[in-house]
Amino acid sequence: MWIAASLRCASLLAMTLTLILYLLTFIFSMEFLQNHWLDITTTALGLAYILLEYKASVWMWVVGFFMQSLGIVLYYQKGLYADCGMEFYYLAMTVYGFIAWMRHSSRKKDLPIRHMPRKTALVWVGLGLAFWLAIYLILSNFTDSRVPVADAFTTAFSIVGIWALARKYIEQWFVWIIVDIVTCALYFYKDIPFKASLYGLYVIIAVFGYFKWKKSLPNG
Repeated sequence: MWIAASLRCASLLAMTLTLILYLLTFIFSMEFLQNHWLDITTTALGLAYILLEYKASVWMWVVGFFMQSLGIVLYYQKGLYADCGMEFYYLAMTVYGFIAWMRHSSRKKDLPIRHMPRKTALVWVGLGLAFWLAIYLILSNFTDSRVPVADAFTTAFSIVGIWALARKYIEQWFVWIIVDIVTCALYFYKDIPFKASLYGLYVIIAVFGYFKWKKSLPNG
């Protein structure tokens, strides 16, 4: 109970701070608001998304669709080309995840939370490393990206994480904890402060999310 209460307090605090920041930016700096409105909006949507993910709610996919659509514009403007391209993959996986979760819901049986098979995990770790190298080479040779290593890493392992989430594998939380830590640092560096702060919160929620999902395992 205390975990759920803590998360509700954290989410309420985050939303309150976001509203305060909206007001302050409107009052003191319209230029700042014009420069960061996409950052602020996707941050608010991202907070709703992670809380719905924590609850394993199918509506996370709907929120995610709008968040990722706006993310395409935001990341392109900030020169995060791999993240920008990743949003198109996210959109496709959002549709897939929504259909997969709703299919089980229509049968009055939710897609179960489960462990990823060891062989599957090894395959996806290998794919993640391969994606990382391939994306790094593309960014280094064909774009003006100043952060190809970090951008490629977060993109590559987000591919793994979103797939694992769509299949409701509990190990997806481990992937997101690592990706979110790197993303938090990367976004502060690229002057996307609201989303950077959100990813810092994601790390905390991901830890709680793992333990919540763990209780829902068949042998929980």
